[in-house]
Amino acid sequence: MDEVPASHTGWTFVTNHARVLAAIADDPNVRIRDIAAYCRLTERAVQRIISDLEQDGYLSHTRDGRTNTYRIEPGKVLRHPAEAGLTVASLLSLLVQDETTRATPPAVQARHEQ
Repeated sequence: MDEVPASHTGWTFVTNHARVLAAIADDPNVRIRDIAAYCRLTERAVQRIISDLEQDGYLSHTRDGRTNTYRIEPGKVLRHPAEAGLTVASLLSLLVQDETTRATPPAVQARHEQ
């Protein structure tokens, strides 16, 4: 989570809940402070989103000292009827890049995908 995206105004395709979930999928030990910076949210908003995700069974955490380790439930089905049958894993496969893709510059990725 080294790169923080530029701020954006207007509507977007991805919800804040999905962004937070993707940030956690990228690093299960990520700090709320880092999620907030990456997602351009307040720490309080991230705490509320994590609470929502935990209440509905999409996420859980264990505490070790001052560190939280999050666990995502990849088989959990998405909430909206339009996404009936789609799982958290399928959503995250679109939002989280694997390590090999992340290390490759976007122009090189586009050439490999053609």
